[in-house]
Amino acid sequence: MCVRLSRDGSGISVRRVAAIVAVWIGLVITSMPAPAQAQDGPCAARLFDNARFTVCTIDPATHDIVLYTTDAQGRAYAGFARLPQERDGAPLVFAMNAGMYHADLSPVGLHVEEGEQIKAINTRPGPGNFHMLPNGVFYMAGDTAGVATAENFLARGIAPDLATQSGPMLVIDGSLHPRFIAGSTSLRRRNGVCVGDDGAVRFAISEQPVNFHHFARLFRDGLGCRDALYLDGSMSSLHAPALGRSDAIRPMGPIIAAYPRRP
Repeated sequence: MCVRLSRDGSGISVRRVAAIVAVWIGLVITSMPAPAQAQDGPCAARLFDNARFTVCTIDPATHDIVLYTTDAQGRAYAGFARLPQERDGAPLVFAMNAGMYHADLSPVGLHVEEGEQIKAINTRPGPGNFHMLPNGVFYMAGDTAGVATAENFLARGIAPDLATQSGPMLVIDGSLHPRFIAGSTSLRRRNGVCVGDDGAVRFAISEQPVNFHHFARLFRDGLGCRDALYLDGSMSSLHAPALGRSDAIRPMGPIIAAYPRRP
């Protein structure tokens, strides 16, 4: 906007120019969209021992926690995009890969959905992280969640509504897995789960490569969990809508998700 000023009345006075500018600025400001407000969500950044993590806290008393493998047609979900986006009218607020799987994306170990056992518990010896004993189970029975070694889970005769088996255990009754080495150079992106003394489920994913020892200490020393379970490594993925995040690294097998319960 160009304005010519004059003292003899042939132009626009300074006072009038000021009024016009004030109105123009006001119109510009009121027409600008309001800044986006940060959305509440279960996930937040966490720095532990100079490494970056994202920790998602889900209260099973106020959320439905659901385990997925295949849809009604028997097709593996394989990622977050095809998951149900609502449950009983409540939106999907969190999802994460939930345990190790075969090439066909079927679970390697125990898998229970909605009280139905899809795969039996696996106590056979073998190679890889799953068989770095003890491995363990994350489970839910009603609104109570827990993490236990596979042996402990079997000995207690738990009848879960939801369960996924993976390995190794990260923390066992307050102690780190005996095979973890503090200075290990085996660095990977990792994710895992524990249940706090308050009953809340805490899922964590590393945002940079870390070793098992470092990752386990996050759960024991950073999150205060006495038992924690490793879920997977390089393909670890998180869906957190409030963070504007939905990882798509590679096809995955079991997926765990959470939906808030309606009042």
